[in-house]
Amino acid sequence: QVQLVESGGGLVQAGDSLRLSCAASGRTFSTYAKGWFRQAPGKEREFVAAVTWAGSTYYAQSVKGRFTISRDNAKNTVYLQMNSLKPEDTAVYYCAVASSPIYRGSYYERDFGSWGQGTQVTVSS
Repeated sequence: QVQLVESGGGLVQAGDSLRLSCAASGRTFSTYAKGWFRQAPGKEREFVAAVTWAGSTYYAQSVKGRFTISRDNAKNTVYLQMNSLKPEDTAVYYCAVASSPIYRGSYYERDFGSWGQGTQVTVSS
């Protein structure tokens, strides 16, 4: 069982930056891809970004060029650097571990297993 704890959320203004962190403990599935999803009020949870153990990255079109996902395998931590934040980025952000050791860039929740509790990001205009 893996435990995922997100941190780094907060209230910022449009155009600001935030960096989210997700620390894994327990059975960390260190060689599995890890991703970030988000859920805005009244909307379904959606894919944001993912990174494989080898460092390949995948992004939703809405964040491409503004967000950067990275991981520190030695620290079992994955990061999401968010720049040029917009009000529509407001959501609870969750990190997750891929369900399979083979990850080919899926955007679907069903391809991710363990989830963190989420961290709130609020962007004011």
